[in-house]
Amino acid sequence: MQNTLLTSLIFAFLTTLSVTTTAAPSIKPEPPAPITTQITNSSQSTKVNLNAADAETLRRDLFGIGASKAKAIVAYRESNGPFTAVDELLEVKGIGKALLEKNRDRVVIN
Repeated sequence: MQNTLLTSLIFAFLTTLSVTTTAAPSIKPEPPAPITTQITNSSQSTKVNLNAADAETLRRDLFGIGASKAKAIVAYRESNGPFTAVDELLEVKGIGKALLEKNRDRVVIN
């Protein structure tokens, strides 16, 4: 008798648990927009003037440019005069073709 009562209680508990989890509304949060989309949207309007930007602006607004490369760009500009072409960035130590191509549409010469 106790075995049957215990089995019935366990069955009732499991059934209630199953119904509760099945009947509960599923709340799915809206997935956030991918970071690359956010970066692309905000960065399309940002153009960096190589002849006027300070090291912090270069570091912040260009891909793959850290503090040391930004300082190298400013130092090159100060010692050689203003940039005359975007391709002149290749003369700066630490900047190669791949990095230049990543940033080509983000830099301007004024």
